[in-house]
Formats: sequence, C-alpha cells, structure tokens
Amino acid sequence: MESISSRINEVSPSLTLAVTNQAKAMAARGEEVYGLAGGEPEIDTPEHIKAAAMVALQEGRTKYTPSGGIPELREALAKKLLEDNQLEYDAKQVCVTAGAKMACFNAILAMVEEGDEVIIPAPYWVSYPEMVRLAGGKPVIVETKESDGWKITPEQFEEAMTPATKMIIINSPGNPTGTVYSEDELRALGEVALYEDIVILSDEIYEKLVYDDTKHVSIGSLSQELHDLTITVNGFSKAYSMTGWRLGYTAAPEPIAKAIDKIQSHTVSNATTFAQYAGLAALEGDQGFLSDLRGEYDVRRQFVLGRLKAINNIRVVEPKGAFYFFVYTGQIGLKSQNLCDKLLSRYLVAAVPGIAFGYDEGIRLSYCTTLDVLNEGITRFEQFCREH
Repeated sequence: MESISSRINEVSPSLTLAVTNQAKAMAARGEEVYGLAGGEPEIDTPEHIKAAAMVALQEGRTKYTPSGGIPELREALAKKLLEDNQLEYDAKQVCVTAGAKMACFNAILAMVEEGDEVIIPAPYWVSYPEMVRLAGGKPVIVETKESDGWKITPEQFEEAMTPATKMIIINSPGNPTGTVYSEDELRALGEVALYEDIVILSDEIYEKLVYDDTKHVSIGSLSQELHDLTITVNGFSKAYSMTGWRLGYTAAPEPIAKAIDKIQSHTVSNATTFAQYAGLAALEGDQGFLSDLRGEYDVRRQFVLGRLKAINNIRVVEPKGAFYFFVYTGQIGLKSQNLCDKLLSRYLVAAVPGIAFGYDEGIRLSYCTTLDVLNEGITRFEQFCREH
C-alpha cells in the first residue's frame, strides 16, 4: 500500500471534536457528563429557518446551484455586509460555502503558495495551522499575552514578518479567548499589513455575540486599502444556531473571489441547495432571535465569570465576545491534555486542552450550554482545582 501524503501526515486531528466525541460516547454509555467543551449552541435553529428549508425541499429545490451560491443569497449577504459591517461588495464577490470552516480553507488555498508563511496569533482556533499546512504553507505562531488580553500587537506582527509572509489571520471575536479587537487595535494591525502588502484573513464568525459596550468592527471597513487586502469570513452556525447546516461565506476582492469560486467548483460544487434557502430566510426574517441569544449567553457569561474569578489557582481574562472562557491553569502544574483527561475521567467535566489552541497552560470552557450544566460543571471544576 502506498504511503499517505506527507501533507496529511503533518496534520493533527481536531482535538476539539475529539473531546466532544469522547464526551458523547461516555454519555451514550449512561454516564452523566457535563459538557463544557463544545462550540455549538444548544438552542435549536429558529423555526422559520427550518420551515424555509422544508419549503425548498417540497418545491424541488434540490439541484445544483452556481458554485458561489444562489443569486438571492449572495445578494442578501452583500446587503448584510454593507448594512452591518460597512463592507461594500458586489454579490459576485461573495461565495457561499459549506460552513465557515470551508470558507477559511478556501481563502487560504486561494492565496497561499508552497512555502508561504501565515502569521497566526496564539491561542488560535484549532484548524488554522492545519489548513495552512494542507495548502503547503508554513504557520508562524505568535504567542500573545494574557496581559494584552490575548491580542497580537503591531510590534509582534512586525517581528514575526519575513519576506515569505503572505497572510495574517485575525479572529475577532476570537475562539478560544473571546477577545474582541477594538477599532484602534485593528487600524494599527492594518497599517502593518498595508506596509508589507500582507493579506488579512478576517474570521468574524462570532460577530453577533459581543457583550457590554463592546463593538464588533470589520477590519476591511476601515479604509479602501484595507478592504482591498482583506478576505472576510463569516457564517450562520453561531449566530443562527445552524452548526449542522454547514453554511458559511467569504467576501473578497474580485480576483480572490474568483479564485475561491474556482476552488469550490472543483470541490463540493456548491453548498447544499435547500440549506442556502434556509440561510436566506435567516437573513431576511425576524432578527430578534439574535438579541435573545446574545442576552442569554451574556447571563451565562457573567455567571461563569463570577465563579471562575473565585477560584484561587487559576486566572481568566473576561471574554467580550463568542461563548468561551480561556482559563490560565499554569499554577495547577499539569499540562493541558493531562488536566482535561483527569477532569473528564474523574470529575465527568469535558473541557478542551489549551494545547489544541497552541497554548499548553490553559483550557477552554464553553458556556453555550444550559445554566444547570454550567452550574454543576463549574462546581466540579472548582473541586478539581481545590484538589490540585
């Protein structure tokens, strides 16, 4: 048998999915697991969105679409980007993808050549480095500091650059830290990118989940020059509780948009047709679901924050977006994988080890679950911390 390709051998499996699957397997065996690992809203997809998909199925909308998506959805996304994000795109510059994960990969594949370097601030979303490796590029990991709110600084950006740097990935609001970059912080990073003509991949999948007085800003909206250098990625999974629908999108300068469309035409052909009509209903329907969801998560965020801050041997930076806490656990003295293994096997609490995000002295706890699960899960985590 021939050997597996070197690119695939260099790629690590997703630890976030591995932990989630392990917790589900334990639950299937009858064990009561308190899942604080998943990045999936437990709230169901709104009924009007599901209804739109069912109507599409009943009307026979089950055939191929243009690779970039149905025209109505691309138009609606262009309108959304203009109204919500102050980003002006023609519909043909929008490509509807099978999830925001695919949107990220398409964007990286469209831009990264063999040996190109991509700057990735850590802690990072688990798949960024692996996507870069699959594209033949080299991930350049920049460790951010807790004291900086887990944000890369312009100075760190400059220091990490080499003549081979092609792209930087900015994820705001961020996974796993919940950090949100301010307009001034994005401007400063944008100036560095413009000086060296470095492409910005702006992953904005959590844009609707920001709290307090925090404002989400799209870096591509800050100037025409940044607009022309930025690929914006977003999707429906988090805001509309549509994780399993696999529906995301890219918005990019026209040459990049054409390249992304070409990639899609040779991979999945198009995002699932009836799911696209559901996405259209999500954009055009009542948006009250978003404020309700944000309000519910804010209650949970504040509840968990108060509990975590009372634990002596951990530290946490208050997340301003998404639905995660990245907890510094270095004082406990266990590597993150070992810590999470013990937490799951002995205390029945599922969390994701920080090593999955490039930072081994922390773990990610998710609060997109019920208050009952959060209460018991954090109580057990408190017990774990006391005993270690």
